[in-house]
Amino acid sequence: MKRKADEATTADMSTDFQIVPNWKAKYTGAGSAMRAPYGLEIIESCLTCPHREDRLFCDLPPEALGRLSSITATALYPKGAMLFVEGQTPRGVFVLCNGRVKLSTSSADGKTLILRVAETGDVLGLAGSVSGKPYELTAEVLEPTQANFISRADFLAFLREHGEAALRVAQLLSETYHAAIVEMRTIGLSHSASEKLARFLLEWSADTPAEKGEIRLKLTLTHEEIAQMVGASRETVTRLFADFKKRKFIEVKGSTLIIRDLPGLQRVREG
Repeated sequence: MKRKADEATTADMSTDFQIVPNWKAKYTGAGSAMRAPYGLEIIESCLTCPHREDRLFCDLPPEALGRLSSITATALYPKGAMLFVEGQTPRGVFVLCNGRVKLSTSSADGKTLILRVAETGDVLGLAGSVSGKPYELTAEVLEPTQANFISRADFLAFLREHGEAALRVAQLLSETYHAAIVEMRTIGLSHSASEKLARFLLEWSADTPAEKGEIRLKLTLTHEEIAQMVGASRETVTRLFADFKKRKFIEVKGSTLIIRDLPGLQRVREG
């Protein structure tokens, strides 16, 4: 059944999260070899973020970034934690500094569709926080993650103060809209499950360079999660993985996926 906003609050669902305002003093004191929670490299400030030049929202002028840092609360979440759920009243936005989060929607009969997997630099909960309407998706942490939170009131005030940031938000919302159209086209217009899976694998590996004619990448999603992303059953995805391996398109070693025949997958994608 679709989870409703009144069934749980974000605090209820994320009871294992850790707020770390002074993590250095706690975890890296003199002579200490202890690592930060979950082994993450904590990003303390937007001003010193190593990813700021790579992400649209993070790459703001120093004044705007300074203001953003002042209204941001740093928190760490374990795998499986929920940042927010579909239908929940928006509390604010989450900026991913490390880790990955899957964004999904569910039907009344319990079927789930994963829209995308958010990564470092993405801003989650943006549409709901700007419009005031309930979150449209559920955000579940896939691996230990630093997701910095900004309350809705502070975020809206920040946008009113900084026009360039407001423009960046408009650009992000536009990108999200276009990505949703591409996703609907992939799921709705693909002629077969094999075409959908081939398209998923090619898109997942698009930013990974080939070495000696092979592409190696970590595929930490389960067959069930992949099925939810391509609009197929888990059994179908498992069968297609076996078929692709038999045809020597791919090889799987643990969580490492090796694409051995890129042209072969491209032919399957084109139907």
